[in-house]
Amino acid sequence: MAKVTIAECRTFFLAVTEKAAEMGVPLSMAVVSAEGHLIALERMDDAGFITPDTARAKAYTVAAFRSMSPRFQDGLIIQQWFKERNPQMMMNASVFSNGQIVASGGCAPIFKGDEMVGAYGISGATSDQDEIIGQYARAKVGWNHKPENDDTPESVKQHINEIYGKVGLDKRAL
Repeated sequence: MAKVTIAECRTFFLAVTEKAAEMGVPLSMAVVSAEGHLIALERMDDAGFITPDTARAKAYTVAAFRSMSPRFQDGLIIQQWFKERNPQMMMNASVFSNGQIVASGGCAPIFKGDEMVGAYGISGATSDQDEIIGQYARAKVGWNHKPENDDTPESVKQHINEIYGKVGLDKRAL
């Protein structure tokens, strides 16, 4: 069984910090296991006091929902899915999980081969900035946000691509 190591997390955090400093946004970042257990958490100087909890909650949310369905590619998809179906359910999920459910940009699953090994969350900038920083850091360390052999059904891919269009990410597609 593959896993995310603390050394990988440190490398990811360095890349996040590099991009965040370039953009002038102090933030926090978290990595959880595929089961949602915290592996690593870091808060940059001057990041808001609530950002560590939010980063961890974003990572937890992705781990929880992605493990249920390939439909949940990242936090933006999860957020839009709840908006389209039942926004109150998002609030309920947050309450019954003790605040661990937060869907927003700046979080995604981490895959090694075809196995989801964890998820990351970034918080402290705007949702769009968190997303840009996450994509940068993920690319820099070589983390994949989807399985190597993507067996997501075409109908699901079409739905996800429609959601990306709705949230302004027309250039992103599965």
